[in-house]
Amino acid sequence: MKNLKKFDKAFIGFASKWFGPLARLALFIIFAYFGLLKLLEISPAEGLAQELVRQTLGLQYFDQLFVLLAIFEVAIGISFLIPRFTRFSILLLFIHMIIVCSPLIIIPEAVWHSPFVPNLEGQYIIKNIALIILALGLVAKTTPLNKKS
Repeated sequence: MKNLKKFDKAFIGFASKWFGPLARLALFIIFAYFGLLKLLEISPAEGLAQELVRQTLGLQYFDQLFVLLAIFEVAIGISFLIPRFTRFSILLLFIHMIIVCSPLIIIPEAVWHSPFVPNLEGQYIIKNIALIILALGLVAKTTPLNKKS
């Protein structure tokens, strides 16, 4: 039991020390990578994005909006690497999540097999919850504005 307690304390210390840097790196990799795939025009999400734009703004805007989304994703990734930009990163993240999660409601036929049974694209979107929670973990480690000197 003594060894278990020692390991427990060491592992919690490790997680506490490295959570911030590893979370920032993970968010950077995810957002920059997916943004880069869009910029290179090899993103598997292009079809879903195209359908969303078709049903909301019109396809005539798709190419420009898809590039803008790609740049936005890369910017989110880069901003998460800079701790003092955490608040800005969270704002960008939530704007992004509103956009990328909207197919769940706007084009349900594209993301659901049946009620409460998502297809692969739907599962991909729903897993964004984990990214939101990871980002909120970074916020939890951020010093409140009124505490700074």
